[in-house]
Amino acid sequence: MSLTRREALVVLAGSATLLSGVVPLHAGTDEAEAEIAAFTGGAEPQPGRVTLTVPAVAENGNAVSVTVEVDSAMEGGDRVESVLIVADGNPRADVAVFHFSPLSGTAVATTRIRLARSQTVSAVAKMADGTFLLDRRAVEVAVGGCTG
Repeated sequence: MSLTRREALVVLAGSATLLSGVVPLHAGTDEAEAEIAAFTGGAEPQPGRVTLTVPAVAENGNAVSVTVEVDSAMEGGDRVESVLIVADGNPRADVAVFHFSPLSGTAVATTRIRLARSQTVSAVAKMADGTFLLDRRAVEVAVGGCTG
């Protein structure tokens, strides 16, 4: 059996990709916590006032509905500046960042995200007074939506 030059290059490129290991299959808790730490500047987020709504069981990880809501007056130090969503079982932990202003009226955002497997989804809200709020939810995923 002989290989053409093109076939040999394909085999070589595929082997190099497999051996390099540059893309992890799942981010893991450490990467998710590092994303949160980078967002908070190392401050410890406190539970409360953030409500993360995701289904406990997602039949299909390709489109999982996520809503985050922060109980806030949206003025002065009680204004939500931004909310970070991370998922520790995806190839990348950072999923979305939502930015708010006083003109937003309320701090509510809804979207659909992909989840590679069963994992914990976290939402961290940055308040104008420099504090950070946190909520976490476990999601059981029947069919994963991300590939590594």
